[in-house]
Amino acid sequence: MQPALQKILVVGGNGFIGSAVCRAALRRGYQVTSISSSGRPFQTPKGHTPVWTEKVEWVMADALRPETYSHILPGVSAVVHTLGTLFANTNYKDALRRQDLVGVAGIVLQSLTGTSAGGNPLEEHSNGYETLNRDSAVRVAEAFMTSSDNAEVRHPRPFVYISAEDIFRPVVPAAYIETKRDAEERIERIIKDKTNFRGVYLRPSLVYHPHLRPYTAVMAALLDLSSTVQSKFPKGMATPSELLHRLSHTLIGPPSVLDSIGRALSLPPIHVDQVAEAVCVAVDSGRPDVRGVYGVQEMQDLVT
Repeated sequence: MQPALQKILVVGGNGFIGSAVCRAALRRGYQVTSISSSGRPFQTPKGHTPVWTEKVEWVMADALRPETYSHILPGVSAVVHTLGTLFANTNYKDALRRQDLVGVAGIVLQSLTGTSAGGNPLEEHSNGYETLNRDSAVRVAEAFMTSSDNAEVRHPRPFVYISAEDIFRPVVPAAYIETKRDAEERIERIIKDKTNFRGVYLRPSLVYHPHLRPYTAVMAALLDLSSTVQSKFPKGMATPSELLHRLSHTLIGPPSVLDSIGRALSLPPIHVDQVAEAVCVAVDSGRPDVRGVYGVQEMQDLVT
C-alpha cells in the first residue's frame, strides 16, 4: 500500500455515503478532494462542520460538465462516484437530515401513488433518475478515462461506482435500479480494452447510520432480523424469500417486484462506514484484483 501517494476524487463527498468515504480515506492517509454542486463541506444534521472536513479539498463543480473539474483528474489515482437518488423528489434527503419522519413519509407516498409535490431539482432536466444515477456517473467516467495520469500509479486507476442491490421496489420506482444497472453497463463499456483503468461497482443493500440517519436504523434492525431468521431455516425448508422468488418466476418472470421484496428480506443491511471501508480497499493501488461487481457479502469480505 502507498496511501501517502494516493489522491482520490469523491463525487458528492458532502453527502451521506460520500462523507463516510472521505472520513475513511483520510484515516488511511489518502489525499481527498470532493466535488459537489455547492462545494460546501459536509455538515452534521445539527449543522456542525466536523474537524476532519478541514483536511478535504472541497470544490464546486457540476458532474455533468467535465470542464468544471477536468483540471483535477490528472492528479488523482482513483475516482469514487457517490451521487444518486432513491426518489424523483430529492427533498427526501433534506427530510432525512432534519429527521422529519412526516416529510419522508409524504415523499414515499408520492412515490407509491405516482404524484409529485414539485420543487424537484431534477425537473430541470429532461430525465429524472437518469441524470443523477446514470448520466452524472458516465460523464465523470468518460472524463476520468480520457485524462492523463500525473499520479504515477503503476496499477490500473479505479473508478468506483456506488450502485445498489435491487431491494427497494415497490416503494421506490423501478427506474431507480434500472438506471443504476444501466450506469454500470455503460461505464464498463467505456473501460473495455483500457488496461490502465478498472471499474468497481459496489451494490449495498439498505445503508444505515444510527445517528446521522436514525430512521434508517429502525428499518435496518428489521431487515437484519429477517435475514438472520431466514439464515437459520433448516436445510431443505424454503424461506419466505425463496418462496417469493419461486412465485415471481412462475407467475411473472424475473426481475419483478416480488424478487425485489424477497431480496430485501434475505439481505442484511450495511452500515455506511462498512461501505466506505470497502471503497477504500477498492481504490488502493495495491489491490488491482478488486474489480467488477461486489454485493453485500463481497463488500463485507473486502473489509474483514
